[in-house]
Amino acid sequence: DKPTRPMVVISTEGKPVTLSCSYDTSWNYPLLYWYRHYGNQAPQFLLYKGAKSSTMEHIPDKRYTSKTFPTTTELIITHLTLADTALYYCVLRDCYYENCYAQ
Repeated sequence: DKPTRPMVVISTEGKPVTLSCSYDTSWNYPLLYWYRHYGNQAPQFLLYKGAKSSTMEHIPDKRYTSKTFPTTTELIITHLTLADTALYYCVLRDCYYENCYAQ
């Protein structure tokens, strides 16, 4: 089961922005992770949020929120800054059999 890539989004500093990612899975307890990636650095964990039967979530920076739906997840950045200019990844993980608390 694999998620698809989010689209390219252009916005303005100070505004909220929503990134979307579609996924397809038969798992009942998926977690959707979001990462931010700057050029030559390792990807940075932003958050995870459960979908379907999973209610787990971990969102350390309250500037970010997330919504999950049966086939889509959204990352909402509430107050866009220049430092948010990056590549964002969503990652799908099955959390029924795995320890998914690791970032």
